[in-house]
Amino acid sequence: MVNLADLRITGMARWLRHRAGLYTSPLSIGVRAFVEDGDGSILLVKHTYIPGWHFPGGGVDPGETAHEAVNRELGEEAGLRLTGEAGLLGVFLNRSLGARDHVLLFRCHQWERMRDFQPNFEISHAQFFARAQLPHDVSRGTRRRLAELESGTPSPYW
Repeated sequence: MVNLADLRITGMARWLRHRAGLYTSPLSIGVRAFVEDGDGSILLVKHTYIPGWHFPGGGVDPGETAHEAVNRELGEEAGLRLTGEAGLLGVFLNRSLGARDHVLLFRCHQWERMRDFQPNFEISHAQFFARAQLPHDVSRGTRRRLAELESGTPSPYW
C-alpha cells in the first residue's frame, strides 16, 4: 500500500532540490510530453507535491539528452516507452521557477505501454482525457499549451 503522505514529502523534497539546484546551476532544462492515444485523448499526470494536472515530464539529468529525458520521464510517470522519435513543439521560458528555467515540449505519437500505471513518490495519477472532457484543475501552463496547439500561436512563456 502506498502511503500518500510519504509520497508528498518525497515529492516536495525533489522540488526543493530542484529549487536549490537553480542557485548552484542557474540554467535549468526540463521536458514535457504531449502524448495522444489513438482516439486523440491526451495523457496528463497529477503530482503528489503540486496541485493540478500536467503534461508528464521533468528535468534533464546531467549527461542525458532531452529525448532520453522525455522517454525516461514517460516511463517513470506513466509506464510508457517511446517507439519512435518525439517531435519538438517548442522551447518555453518558465518564469515561475526563475529567469533561466526552460521547458522543451515534445509531441509523442509513437509509444507503447511497458506496464500499468502505479502511483509512486512523485505521481499519484496518470490518465488519458478526451480534449472535451479535461479535468477542471488542469495547470495553467498545460491549459495554455493545449490552446496554443489548437490556435497555432504559441507564447514563448510556459
